[in-house]
Amino acid sequence: MEKKQGKSRKGEVKRSSDSRKREAKRSSDSPKGDVAIRLNRYIANSGVCSRREADELIKKGLISVNGKQVTDLGVKVSLNDNVTYMGKKLQPGKKVYILLNKPKGYVTTVKDPHAEHTVLDLIEGATDERVYPVGRLDKSTTGVLLLTNDGDLAGRLTHPRYGIKKVYHVFLDHEVIKNDLEKIISGVELDDGLVSADAASYPDPEDKTQVGIEIHSGQNRVVRRIFEKLGYDVRKLDRVFFAGLTKKNLPRGTWRHLSPREVNMLKRGMVN
Repeated sequence: MEKKQGKSRKGEVKRSSDSRKREAKRSSDSPKGDVAIRLNRYIANSGVCSRREADELIKKGLISVNGKQVTDLGVKVSLNDNVTYMGKKLQPGKKVYILLNKPKGYVTTVKDPHAEHTVLDLIEGATDERVYPVGRLDKSTTGVLLLTNDGDLAGRLTHPRYGIKKVYHVFLDHEVIKNDLEKIISGVELDDGLVSADAASYPDPEDKTQVGIEIHSGQNRVVRRIFEKLGYDVRKLDRVFFAGLTKKNLPRGTWRHLSPREVNMLKRGMVN
């Protein structure tokens, strides 16, 4: 009997050890107390920027830990550490996800001394957390824009490797010929390389000055540059779909919080 009890106790010890390992892994994703995570993740969780952008802040010497400037990307910190960005203390908070139907005339940079309005002006009062736009829409482009303080998700949605789907409604200065639609799909050579859309069509067969374009590229101003290369002037550009999110029932200039189902969709990667 003694031997059987001993084996049972050994089994319990092993299971307990495995449980501790799993718990430690979970804790590493959400630091508590002295549980350490990489500095770039800490910064991203604080709502400043994505992890990739956080690496740039670290390399530029804009981040300090416990009063000392840090430039090493491998540094790890915990909630017990004092992490500051340009003198302001950072603190990871609850995750917030806001969907905005961006109007014309607003920039998507968080701070721009030359801009009269930023998209943050439109969501004033929506949250006490520091959120920032996921990706960019230029000042003249309207439509779907996600703002969050979830740096991990923001990094995934903007990383070229994931090829997040975006759909735009484009209004041009003159009719787009069918041959140019085919060029847009087969590929247009821009200054920074060949870019091709996944689909391009006429939303209204009676009005060929309008084009719907589905694209995964995240290059800056890519849709405008494609049409400019082909000899068209973009009169209006509206993003109607981003990563599974649409502006349905969301009037221009208004916002709403994402539902738990939408957040889960984004995190599971069901965005294509």
